[in-house]
Amino acid sequence: MQEKGTISIHTENIFPIIKKFLYSDNEIFLRELVSNAVDAVQKINRLAALGQYNGEVGQGKVEVAFDADKKTITISDNGIGMTADEIKKYINQIAFSGATEFLEKFKDAKDANELIGKFGLGFYSAFMVAEKVEINTRSYQDGAAPARWICDGSTEFEISAGDRATRGTEITLYINADSTEFLDQWKLQGILDKYCKFLPVPVVFGTKPDWIEEGVDEEGKPNRKEIQVENVVNTTNPIWTKAPSDLKDEDYLDFYRQLYPMSEDPLFWIHLNVDYPFNLTGVLYFPKVKNDMDFQRNKIKLFSRQVFITDEVKDVVPEFLMLLHGVIDSPDIPLNVSRSFLQADSNVKKINSYITRKVADKLHELFKNNRPSYEDKWSDIGMFVKYGMISEDKFYDKAVDFALLTNTKKEFYTLNEYKEKVSANQTDKDGTVVYLYASEPAKQDSFIQSATRKGYDVMVMDSPIDPHFVSKLEQKLDKTSLKRVDADVVDKLIDKNEPVSLVLTDDQKTKVKEIFEKAISNNSMQVEIDAMNPSELPVTVTMDEFMRRMKDMARMGGGGMSFYGSLPDKYKVAINGNHKLVDKILKADEGVQAQLAKQAYDLALLSQGMLTGAELTAFVSRSLEMI
Repeated sequence: MQEKGTISIHTENIFPIIKKFLYSDNEIFLRELVSNAVDAVQKINRLAALGQYNGEVGQGKVEVAFDADKKTITISDNGIGMTADEIKKYINQIAFSGATEFLEKFKDAKDANELIGKFGLGFYSAFMVAEKVEINTRSYQDGAAPARWICDGSTEFEISAGDRATRGTEITLYINADSTEFLDQWKLQGILDKYCKFLPVPVVFGTKPDWIEEGVDEEGKPNRKEIQVENVVNTTNPIWTKAPSDLKDEDYLDFYRQLYPMSEDPLFWIHLNVDYPFNLTGVLYFPKVKNDMDFQRNKIKLFSRQVFITDEVKDVVPEFLMLLHGVIDSPDIPLNVSRSFLQADSNVKKINSYITRKVADKLHELFKNNRPSYEDKWSDIGMFVKYGMISEDKFYDKAVDFALLTNTKKEFYTLNEYKEKVSANQTDKDGTVVYLYASEPAKQDSFIQSATRKGYDVMVMDSPIDPHFVSKLEQKLDKTSLKRVDADVVDKLIDKNEPVSLVLTDDQKTKVKEIFEKAISNNSMQVEIDAMNPSELPVTVTMDEFMRRMKDMARMGGGGMSFYGSLPDKYKVAINGNHKLVDKILKADEGVQAQLAKQAYDLALLSQGMLTGAELTAFVSRSLEMI
């Protein structure tokens, strides 16, 4: 039997197009062919289970081999096989109507996945690397004759009698001159590790050494003999395919170490399993991230029926959960997907919402079941929670119950608990509750102590994401304002309309201001004389809360904040008119006045880490002289 014909795609240009446009993605040919072989094995298993095949099924497997001398790569399986008629149906007739339509659709395709996904060209990806492809197959059907199909990359093919003695299919790729890099053990092993590591059917690639025991030696110890066994490159039943009740913590940890061998163990994990209104399984891990804003993205791997698709899962997983690690597997996401598909697909949007809800439910469960343990983990998971609250209102609404605020005493409060704690003492004259926070507690210690002396509580907001979180809280919390503890002198942070009288006369006030302005001589420093408790510092340097917050967000790359980032820094220098040092300055000679004013100002800068370089050197020299 021999037959020749033309592949019915109605265009002479299909293979040049495949080779030209898909070259950068050419490694996926192996994924496509191995996946097809796995499907063939699963089909014979299903037919046997349904009683539609009564022959010996045996252990299903897929084998990948290469011959560098012959320049071939072979993918074979013991699956369902094909008849000659089935080859004509499934291989020769590609499902698109004509060259014009094909080329019109293809011109917008961005990558190989998109092309293959749209046009069912999985098998034809072989021609990305092969100058000739040969199929040798035998169907499971009783009496079916083996068949061979050969195509040299043109639209012409040849079908003849094959010589395969057993059920299954063998595809041989004769590698072209541009693709000889694939005739390498480590190259092929790497592709199999990437795409086929968790396929549900064993995939064999070459052999590996093993040992068997044959009797014992004179000392009674086993004699070990080295043998070569099949090198199975995949785990056919990864943990996300199993029921959580069948798994122990160590199983989840072992799998995590397999995926991320250089990472610390995760904090905890979520096992995903849903079959309506879409199918989804997977395991998501919460890694230890602390305050690292380098989000280590692309750590979640997306699979379709255990075939790896991509680790760019932005549209499947909510933005804030890109910090998570793990795997997601959904047959409702086609094996070959494009970014435009992910963005538009309704199942993908449902999956996104489902994952958000599952993560929120898990965090709430951890908080309720063991709050002390949850608080211990907060330094790691706080980044996830805050990022989620900032980016998704639905998550914010759920997180209100388990998001924590931490104060300088290392106490933890939910949002509702904290409001109850501070409302009585931190409500200003207009009825607004003022939350105070420190971004660098060690540097802002003098301000924290001033606030503490007035009975105020100070939160710690020291992660890179906190400037945005502070703004989100102000937006969401009713009649609540947040101020950094060094945004003003303590009596003005929370204005309770309790004025402190100033001991200076108007003339003395003017004189003190002149002395300090002359000593400081810096246009970015605005000097003001304030009435404060005599026990407060004589000089305090602050930046307005709004301006500092806008500049912080501009530095983080906050959208429309670039204008603020370009503005020069402006500070307020608050002189405590009731401090005894001010009285001493007024009574001193002119030269001493300038020296004392400069010294007090430099001390204020020093307390905030703002005194550096030549100014710091001059301060040290002046201090030694004064001693």
